[in-house]
Parts: sequence; C-alpha cells; structure tokens
Amino acid sequence: MATLASRAAGFVRILVLAAVLGLGSRLLDSYNVANALPNVVYDLVVGGAMASVIVPMLTRAALTEPDGGVVYAQRLLSMIGCGLGAVTLVATLLAPWLVGLFTPGFTADQRQLAVVFTRFFLPQIVFYGVSAAAGAVLNIRGRFAAPMWAPLANSLVVTAVGALYFVIGGATGMQALTTPHLLLLGLGTSAGVFAQMALVMWALARSGFPFRLRLDPRGVGVRRIVRLGGWMLLSVAAAQVLFAVATRSASISGPGGISAYQNGYALFQMPFAVITLSVMTVMLPRLSRSAAGLDHRRMTDDLSLGIRLAIVALAPVAAAMVALGPQLAALLFAHGRSDASTVGLLGTVMAAFGLALVPFSGYTILLRGFYAMQDTRTPALITSAVSVVGVAGCLAAGAFLPRPDIVVGIPIAYGAAYTTGLVTAGLVLRHRLGRIDGRRLASTHARVLLAAAAGAGVAAAAAHLLAPLTGPLVVVAAACVPGAITYVVTARLLRLTELGRLVATATAGIRSGDRPAPTGLTGAAQGAPQAPGS
Repeated sequence: MATLASRAAGFVRILVLAAVLGLGSRLLDSYNVANALPNVVYDLVVGGAMASVIVPMLTRAALTEPDGGVVYAQRLLSMIGCGLGAVTLVATLLAPWLVGLFTPGFTADQRQLAVVFTRFFLPQIVFYGVSAAAGAVLNIRGRFAAPMWAPLANSLVVTAVGALYFVIGGATGMQALTTPHLLLLGLGTSAGVFAQMALVMWALARSGFPFRLRLDPRGVGVRRIVRLGGWMLLSVAAAQVLFAVATRSASISGPGGISAYQNGYALFQMPFAVITLSVMTVMLPRLSRSAAGLDHRRMTDDLSLGIRLAIVALAPVAAAMVALGPQLAALLFAHGRSDASTVGLLGTVMAAFGLALVPFSGYTILLRGFYAMQDTRTPALITSAVSVVGVAGCLAAGAFLPRPDIVVGIPIAYGAAYTTGLVTAGLVLRHRLGRIDGRRLASTHARVLLAAAAGAGVAAAAAHLLAPLTGPLVVVAAACVPGAITYVVTARLLRLTELGRLVATATAGIRSGDRPAPTGLTGAAQGAPQAPGS
C-alpha cells in the first residue's frame, strides 16, 4: 500500500509540475535536468552499494556486536552524512560543467538557469544518502513503515510547491521568472527530499536509536564497502552513462525534448514498478535458496514462470501505450500551460517506450538469477553491454533523425538495448544452469504478441473512429475496454494458461488482504516469503 501510494503521489507530482511550469517550456526542461543531477551523483557515489553492501554489513553488525550494532550504525551514518556533504560541495563547484555535460542543446540563458536550479537541488544528495542509510537501520531494527511512506512526503511537498507556484502567478517563461518564484521552486523542491529524510530520521529516533556524531571511520569497513560494491558501481555507472547520452540527445531535439523523454520514461517505469518488481520481490528469496542448494532446475522453472507471468500482465499495458500513446498523453498532460505540440510529441515517445516494456521486464528478471547466485560481476558486464547498445542508438538518433524526432529515437534505442540484454542474459544463464526453458518462453512470447497485437489493433481502430468526435478521456476508456476484451479472448483461444494463473493469483491476493497468494510464482513455491513490490 505504501509503495503504491508513493508512486501514485509521484505520478501526480509529475502531472502538476508539467501543467504549472508548462510541458514544452524551456523552464521545465531546465528544472527537470537540474532535479535529475542529485540522483545521478548520489547513485554513482553510494546508491549502488546501499542495498548490496551496506545493508548486509549493518545486519552483520547488529547480529555480532554486543551493542546490537548501534555504534557501527552511528559511524556509518556519520560517514555517509559527512562524505556526501563533501561530495555536494564539490558538485556545487562543478555545477556548470555537470549541466553542460547533459545539455548541449540548451541556449546560454537556459543553461545558466539550470545551473542555478542545480545549486539549489544538490543538497538533496545528502538528504537521499542519510534517508537511505537511516531507512536501512530502521529495517534492521524491524521497522519498515517509515522508509516506505517517506517518499510520499517528498511528493506531497513538491506537489504543494507546484500548486502554490501557480496560485501566486508563477511564469513559464525564463525571462519572466522572478527571484521569489525561483526561490520557491528551488528551495521547495529540495524541501520535499528534506521532508523525506526528516520522516525517516524521526522514526529512527522513535525506535530508541541514540543519535551521536562519530567521525572516526575505523571499524566501518570502508575498504570492504569499496571492494564489494565495485561491480555494482560499474552497473550503476553504465546506466548513468546511458541516461546522460539520452538526455544530451533529448536536449538537441529542441524545447520540450528533455521533458518529453523524462516524463515518457517515468510513465514507462510505472507498470514495471507495480508488476515486475512485485514478481521479483516474491521470487528472489526462493531463487536464492535454490541457488544455495544448487537446484538449477528449480531456478530455471522459477525464472521462466516469473518472466511469463510478468509479460502476460505487461503486454496489454505495452499494447495500450503503443496504440493509444497520443490519447494517453493528451488525457494526462494536455492541461494548464502545456504546449499542444509537445503533448503530441510525448504521446509518440510513450508509444515508442511501450515497445521496450516487455524486453526490459524480462531482462531485469533474468538479472535476478545472477544476483541469487551472489554473482554481481556478470550482471555488471551485461548492463555495460546494454548501455553500449543504448548509447549507440541515441547517438544514431541524434545523427540521422530530424531534430524534432530525435527524442522519439531514444526509446527505440532503449528497446534495442533491453532486447540485447534479455537475449544475452538468457544465453549466459543457459550456459550456467544447463537450460533456460527456452521453448516454453518462446511459445509464450509468441502467443502474447499475437494477443497483444489483436488487442492493440482493436483499441487503435476505436480510437481512430472516436478521436474526431470526443475528448481523450472517452477515447481512452472506449478504446481500452474492447482492446482488453480482445486481448483476453485471444489469449484464451491461444491457450495462454499463464493468464489464468495470473488472475487466480491476483484474486487470491485480494481475498487474503492484498497479500500475494502462496502459489503466486509456482505451485511448488508454497511457503516462499511473500513481500509487496517496491
């Protein structure tokens, strides 16, 4: 519930900012680039090591040290806070260079505004780091609610800032941006991340954890963190390189290009986060046990079923994005001060991202097979290859497509990259495990493709007939219903048994209070830990 609420609030925040600052305006592009940079720096410095290295070390300290790991946690929090503070100072000095790296297509005034925003936003690096570390300590102490609800506070604050900006008459043009308006956007956006950190810190204090600044890093295991997090850092760095090149290409496509890319990518991530991450969260503990017991057959069966359930659930979403991209964009973003042509561009970007949704989900599920075997090296190398393909595609889009269409080429590059990752990960796992259930996976993919194509065709035809007659809300609703029915009927005719299993799992989860059914992944998976998606 907390994860869904946080993601819904984050979605509303995107819509509000687009309507208030104007989708297609240079102001929103500058704001979005600047607001992405703290996340980039944080992920490169510590984000990749947090879950894979720091959390296990906190767990070990809690189990082995006489004080339950309190001193270790105090030293770790102090080190992260001070270390990221130093990183923030350096990044602030390098802000013009960082902005220039991501925005070759910006005008001089637009780039300068992005630099100003970036300097307001870079303290978020510390807020994100302390929030994540404090959340990890809370989880070790058996307190899970605050870290899950904290992002909601962030989104609510930023949404309120956007609404207030509109009420006081904030402009969408850079030249009309006043100092009070700039301060509201700059300080208000960072205040959202501060609220997220403050909520987690408050919960940690309520748990009885004694805060104390400990500047002596001895015993924290800095060298061990660096050594164990090396391959994860390579994975994160590869992903950030792709993001940087994609953002550079989007900036070249003209005003609104960056916002169309970032908003399209955010919408692309939503069904993945709700569906695929839920599947992966359920399957990872069982995969880890099978890997520890060298039960490769069960690993293969779980990976295969996880992919098949995910694509059956995601395929109609992807089909809707492809068939109804422009109508969905109009329904969500054609409000307030948004530019109509940029809304249309975003619709095309959404449609292109729909093609990447299924291969991206399969690729990320297969990577969990390597992590279950405690192998971080192979996923890092595969992720690097994916990044190379994606970067090449983005560069090709910038070189060969007309400027307004460059941003449409970016999701196509992503789709090619994720397909490469899916095939590569499958081949490597087949070599490692002996089999990967290739025939059944290919058969399911083929039948899902036919069912999704039929549903998309019906939805697109309905949209084409209704678009001249009514608004986007009616068009989307009237197109989705027959499209969904067509998908289900075609899947039944093609004997897509995974659809029935998916429906049974979902209905069983509703009957049991929104908990995943014990047989959610496989009939043999009874007793496997069930967890909500994150």
